[in-house]
Amino acid sequence: MNHRMRCLLRFFSVCVGFAYVSVAQSSPPTTVPEKTLRERLGYPASARLLVIHADDLGMNHSVNRATFEALDKGWVTSASILVPCPWFPEVARWAKQHRNADLGIHLALTSEWTDLRWGPVSGVGRVPSLVDTNGYFPSDTPDVARNARIADVKYELRSQIDRAKNAGIPLTHLDMHMAGMVSSSELFGVYRKLRDEYKLPILLEPSGTHGSPAGISVPAEEVTVQRIVSMEPGVTPNQKDWLDWYKKQLAALPPGVYQLIVHLAYDDEEMRGATWDHPDWGAAWRQRDLDMVKSGEFRQFLKEQGFVLVTWKELAKARQQ
Repeated sequence: MNHRMRCLLRFFSVCVGFAYVSVAQSSPPTTVPEKTLRERLGYPASARLLVIHADDLGMNHSVNRATFEALDKGWVTSASILVPCPWFPEVARWAKQHRNADLGIHLALTSEWTDLRWGPVSGVGRVPSLVDTNGYFPSDTPDVARNARIADVKYELRSQIDRAKNAGIPLTHLDMHMAGMVSSSELFGVYRKLRDEYKLPILLEPSGTHGSPAGISVPAEEVTVQRIVSMEPGVTPNQKDWLDWYKKQLAALPPGVYQLIVHLAYDDEEMRGATWDHPDWGAAWRQRDLDMVKSGEFRQFLKEQGFVLVTWKELAKARQQ
C-alpha cells in the first residue's frame, strides 16, 4: 500500500469516527417514564385507589356520631369539616384524641337547611357580602358567585382554616361544600391560592361537579382524583338499589385514583329536625349511606374488585415525591 493510499484510509477513518460521535451526542437521552401516583405509593400502575370520604363533619351531633364511628371502624378513610357549624367544638375535641384521623376542611360559603343555619366564623360585619339579611350564608351556590366580594371570600375561608388549625386539628386537604369553589373563575382562583398558602392538596377532578369552571383548563398535575363518585337525587330509596348504584359506579372505573363521597348520619330525631323539608341528603338518605359503607356486602365488593383504600394524607405524600 503506497503512502497516498494510507493517507486516504486514515482520513476516511477519522471522518467515520467523527460522524459516529456526532450522531451519538445528538441522539436524545433515554427517558424513564414518570411513575404514576399509584406506583409512587408502592402499588402497580393497574391499581384502583379509592378515598371513601364523608362530608359535613361538624354539622350536628348526629352527623358527628356517625362519621366518628365510620372513621374509627375504617368504613370511611377520610372526612372534611364544616368549621362554621355549631358542632365544630365536638369535632375539635375528638380530633385531639384521634391524631391519625384524616381530616380536611369543607370550605363553606352556603348554609342550605331551612332551620339549621350557620354564618361566617369571621363575623357578619367583617364579610357583609357573604351573608343574607339574617346574617347567614345564602342557601345556594349561585348566590355566592353572584354577590360575594373576593376579598371577603379570602378572609372568611382563611378564618375557617385557621380556626381548625388553632384548635389543634392536623389537616390533610381542602375541599368544598356544595362545589362552591368551582362555581366561578374568581372563586376557583381563591381555591388554588389557599392550596398554595397552606400547602394542602385540594379536591379537583378533570371535569364534572368538582372540576374547574367552564373555560378554565388546569395542568394535569393539578388534578388530584380522576373522578368523584357522589350520588345525586333519583336513586330509588331502598337499601338494595342504593348499594347497587354505588357498586355499579365503582365497578366501571379503570385504573386510577378516585374519591367516593358519602353523607353520613343517623335517621334520628335530631337529624330529622335539621333536614325536615329536604328529602335529598336528609336524615333517611344519610342513614342509607351509613348502612351502605358499614355493610359486609359493600366491603366484600371492594375486596373482590381489588380497590385499595387510601387517605388524603397518603395522596399528598405521594404527590410530593
